[in-house]
Amino acid sequence: MTSTLLIVQIILAITITITVLLQKSSSIGLGAYSGSNESVFGAKGPTGFLAKLTFTLAFAFIINTLALGYLYTSSNTSSVVDTMTPAAPASSAPSAPTAPADK
Repeated sequence: MTSTLLIVQIILAITITITVLLQKSSSIGLGAYSGSNESVFGAKGPTGFLAKLTFTLAFAFIINTLALGYLYTSSNTSSVVDTMTPAAPASSAPSAPTAPADK
């Protein structure tokens, strides 16, 4: 289930990026390649449609992120730190060689 939601998350991220780039801005973005959108989306053009689509995709992205977080934390109850071995006590560590005394 988690892997399916992860694939959906990647697809949502890509489609949100594309819809944001298709929207009209001061630098036009990818909207210049969309051709005559007014005949398909109505007299106002794609601005209303793309804004609603972006909002819907962003909402689905947030819900999917929350679901992924919940499923991941519920399936993984242990941490990597729990499996680490404790460090050796300081008293059993080998001592450093001492320098010879001056004569």
